Amino acid sequence: MDKIFGSLKGLFKIHSVVIDNNVFRLHYKATVVVLLAFSLLVTSRQYIGDPIDCISRDDIPTRVLDTFCWIHTTFSVEGAWHKKVGVEIPYPGVDKYTPGEDRIYHAYYQWVCFVLFFQAIMFYFPRYLWKGWEKGRIRALMLELNNPTLTPDKKQEKRGILVEYLMNNIHNHNFYVIGYFFCEVLNFVNVVGQMYLMDSFLGGHFSKYGSKVMQFTEWDWTLRYDPMIRVFPRLTKCTFHKYGSSGDVQRHDAMCILPINIINEKIYVFLWIWFVTLAVVSGMVLVYRVVIVFWPRSRLLILRYRARLTNADYLEMVVKRCHLGDWFLLDLLCKNVDGLNYRDLIADFARKLEGKGVESIA
Repeated sequence: MDKIFGSLKGLFKIHSVVIDNNVFRLHYKATVVVLLAFSLLVTSRQYIGDPIDCISRDDIPTRVLDTFCWIHTTFSVEGAWHKKVGVEIPYPGVDKYTPGEDRIYHAYYQWVCFVLFFQAIMFYFPRYLWKGWEKGRIRALMLELNNPTLTPDKKQEKRGILVEYLMNNIHNHNFYVIGYFFCEVLNFVNVVGQMYLMDSFLGGHFSKYGSKVMQFTEWDWTLRYDPMIRVFPRLTKCTFHKYGSSGDVQRHDAMCILPINIINEKIYVFLWIWFVTLAVVSGMVLVYRVVIVFWPRSRLLILRYRARLTNADYLEMVVKRCHLGDWFLLDLLCKNVDGLNYRDLIADFARKLEGKGVESIA
């Protein structure tokens, strides 16, 4: 098990340069790790362990029956979900089948590991896109100013280079911030879209799956009907046809135990809670971005909160003369540069702006 999950340790690596926020990291770090871990777990049980065991009254080899029912899917009888277990039926959804009766086929369990892996790739895609858009700009602009032990001469030299860059490129960073905001929108669209994907994958049961499971714990135990067994049944039926001794086609009914669904049901309960939470938080981030775009003063308030060592007058002077893209670049620099160095950087930048006569846009 250590070998299976050891390859995921790299995703927890702490990067020395911050080019996004905590919610963005929940998408490409936490969620990707969770999905890959679940995919590996299901794969280990599905292709290394024993995902299905079928029994029949007839003389069909067990291995043949298991393989056939795994490949050709199993089913539940629609009319047998609410019958009395132990009296009318052996298990919810398992009953004698008569032709024409509604059946619910369960084919998804063969694809769970692949779907989880595909979802992990989709959650990493916005990060991949943003890294290509960002092109290491913040790393290049840091100029070792994240190091608080630089000599005064080195600090002044590197601040001068950075201020010169900011002056030469002022009002030219809007495309940069558009790229980041687009990736944040993509994060939200992705998580909501994946909830619909899983709902379709599980036959329309995922959207209310988590809420039904939570309500299940509050039901009277004498009336309990576990909603998880309808989505992830642990016991199903399988029909196997073969030629009899006289050459006619014989039908054999089998009952199949699906231990893999014990894992699947827990995985999707967690994913329902996680995805709903992530969608809400990502939506709140988009609202936060709208406020930043349409209320310029919020940018000053945010930078004041982050750069508490910086002179408030200098900070206001800079923010009032910067477009949204310039502010976003300064915000990222604030996350990466040492507080004292950032204080001096803003002071130098403010004096330079004033000296060049750059007018306020706010």
